[in-house]
Amino acid sequence: MIDLEHVYKVYELGENKVFALNDVSLHIEKHEFVSIIGPSGSGKSTLMNILGCLDIPTQGKYILDGDDVSTKTDNELAFIRNNKIGFVFQGFNLLHKLTAIENVELPLIYLNVPVKERHDRASKALEVVGLKERMYHSPTELSGGQQQRVAIARALITNPPIILADEPTGNLDTKSGNEVMQLFKELHKAGNTIILITHNPEIAKEATRIIRIQDGKLFDDVRKEEVK
Repeated sequence: MIDLEHVYKVYELGENKVFALNDVSLHIEKHEFVSIIGPSGSGKSTLMNILGCLDIPTQGKYILDGDDVSTKTDNELAFIRNNKIGFVFQGFNLLHKLTAIENVELPLIYLNVPVKERHDRASKALEVVGLKERMYHSPTELSGGQQQRVAIARALITNPPIILADEPTGNLDTKSGNEVMQLFKELHKAGNTIILITHNPEIAKEATRIIRIQDGKLFDDVRKEEVK
């Protein structure tokens, strides 16, 4: 599913070079649930941007589902993001003037999906995350945990093979965070490939594979047969 081969991301600051990613190689199989953990400044956000096709490496290859995306144009990367990757962000990124179901429908509008099909698919996605009865509420009428569930439904709406979650519990209380993580576990059991970016060891250990990143390098790649 995912192969990074000797990936570097280098930023030039005056005469200095900063290696945000330094010779990173990574293989992720279909249907894995992987957490990537590291402190602020470790390179995890840069890695997320490359995995999510929001950025391209300075050097090295990124093979996604058999396709080398390292040299794609912006339009080609946008097509890949829309069809293969569902994003869940710490800040939810919902439009407050829209209802929950309208927020979930947004990716389908960009794909020119007919109105009735959009509504039916968005309704089903909200049902999956346990919010069908709140579909006509605005984000301001929902709790933080409910807003994140709407964001997860939006990520699922195009049936992407990969869910990429960046600190998805960072703005939530413990109870809501646990509920969101339980939802990710259920999505994993249903067959989704999930990549979770976090700084929180307690959240990271919910995945079946934990990878640590520090100073732009990966280490401590641990697989677990079962997470309880």
